[in-house]
Amino acid sequence: MSKHIVGIIAEYNPFHNGHLYHIEKVEEMFPDSPIILVLGGNFTERGDISILDKWEKTTIAIKNGIDLVVELPFPFSCASADIFAKGSIDILNHLGVTDLVFGSESDDIEGIKRLVETQLFNKDFDSLVQVYLRMGYNYPTSLSKALEDITGDCFKLPNDILGISYVKAVLSNNYKITPHTIKRTNDYHSKELDKKSINSATSIREALLEGKDIKNSVPSITYNYLKNKKIPKLDDYFNLLKYKIISSNDLTIYNLVDSGISTKLKKEILNSYSFDELINKVKSKNATYAKISRMLIYILCDYTKEQASEFKDIKYIRLLGFSNKGRVYLNKIKKDIDIPIISKFTREKNKMLEYEYKITKIYSLVFNKDKSKSLIEAEYKMKPIREE
Repeated sequence: MSKHIVGIIAEYNPFHNGHLYHIEKVEEMFPDSPIILVLGGNFTERGDISILDKWEKTTIAIKNGIDLVVELPFPFSCASADIFAKGSIDILNHLGVTDLVFGSESDDIEGIKRLVETQLFNKDFDSLVQVYLRMGYNYPTSLSKALEDITGDCFKLPNDILGISYVKAVLSNNYKITPHTIKRTNDYHSKELDKKSINSATSIREALLEGKDIKNSVPSITYNYLKNKKIPKLDDYFNLLKYKIISSNDLTIYNLVDSGISTKLKKEILNSYSFDELINKVKSKNATYAKISRMLIYILCDYTKEQASEFKDIKYIRLLGFSNKGRVYLNKIKKDIDIPIISKFTREKNKMLEYEYKITKIYSLVFNKDKSKSLIEAEYKMKPIREE
């Protein structure tokens, strides 16, 4: 067994040629090493829906070189970059990962480390962030400006920002995980498919919803899952959300929702007909599009401030699939892992697991009868996906 155990963190929404390139680069960097994936679940970091379910994404991952797939629970998978990173890195640390490899627009791991060290150890940093907040900038912009002022480094693109959160989670916990970057080449924000073979997940989702051909942008296994599939979209849940907002007596019980946001939501909901329309009416300098989108998912999914306070730590590892190499590695380390490894739900009482089951039931609501039933039953009956 290799002395390197490699971790990657992804949503695969959907798995595309850029993700395949990432895995191939990891295999070049760390030949014969097990690759462990922490996989985002039914709802995403930026408050969107996953167009493929966890089992479909796991099957694709295993067939494309991943050795062990574990699920990132909802409280971490649909959350800010720092919370998303904390949950993911904690899981990788529990699983004995030695090296983390992530995509980055800058491909500057030393610059990212400098920024993190500034955030963690520079006594002027927090006060400078407060200065920019008082000037009216939102928190992400204030953070970026303070870091640039102190270090001279400027990282504003999404994967660099997520990478900063990953490295912060590693360094702040003194985990023995070495971070590495791979240059990300496609435009994260682009909503248009390019003729080149590596396109962003955003552009691929947009193309699917518009009925465009994505065959050149994804591996054949992803294409086969998607070509005849009704693609779920966030707006499929909009009437459910509308009902929740109208019928709720107190929206401020939900995570992140304050009285100001609650008032705006109550005011705008009857005259809004999509998530995008509602978010654009409610967002502000201090409440970004992504933050409002996550709040709406929290309302939809009954995710309260009390639960967010309770679900701050990883309490279990949910195993979704493994290759033969992954199975060998898991058997080797299983006795040293100090939290439960769960392959399917049981009747044991675990509040976070119970809540994850609720998330699956909500996710299933927009699918047809057979698909909805299979998603719900899979939580109790489905064994981890195995390499054939």
